[in-house]
Amino acid sequence: MGIRGEVTADILTDFPERFDELGKVTLRRGVACREAVLERFRFHKGRVLLKFEGIETMNDAMPLAGHDVVIPESDVFEIQDEDVFYEFDLVGCSVETVGGGAVGVVTGILHTGAGELLAIAREGRSDALVPFVEAICTEVDIDARRIVIDPPEGLLDL
Repeated sequence: MGIRGEVTADILTDFPERFDELGKVTLRRGVACREAVLERFRFHKGRVLLKFEGIETMNDAMPLAGHDVVIPESDVFEIQDEDVFYEFDLVGCSVETVGGGAVGVVTGILHTGAGELLAIAREGRSDALVPFVEAICTEVDIDARRIVIDPPEGLLDL
């Protein structure tokens, strides 16, 4: 949080030039959303500093901590690589094993230094974290909202 109401954010887009075109965005934290107007931005040490209209002080900016900056799905850039997915495409997909056993539903993506993990809600069990790598996630069918995994022995028992 900056003293001028700027908010520091991780850059999760592969298209940082998109900040040039942003105006109105949605700030989302869990299921709570609010609209915001981006006044300006600047890149600093691998992150982006965002200044929103009406947010003038550090105290104004504090309630924005933990929010994601979301753009409308209609404004996303089309991905040309068939093995690259937007996070919102994966959330809500059902997950099953290569043998057809139901695992659960993707509720989010955890970004770690070692790669991404699918957070999967499982009925009657604790959530599972599954590395989002080709060796484990053998099929991703966004149109069918389905991901097929071939987990190493014991992965789903953790």
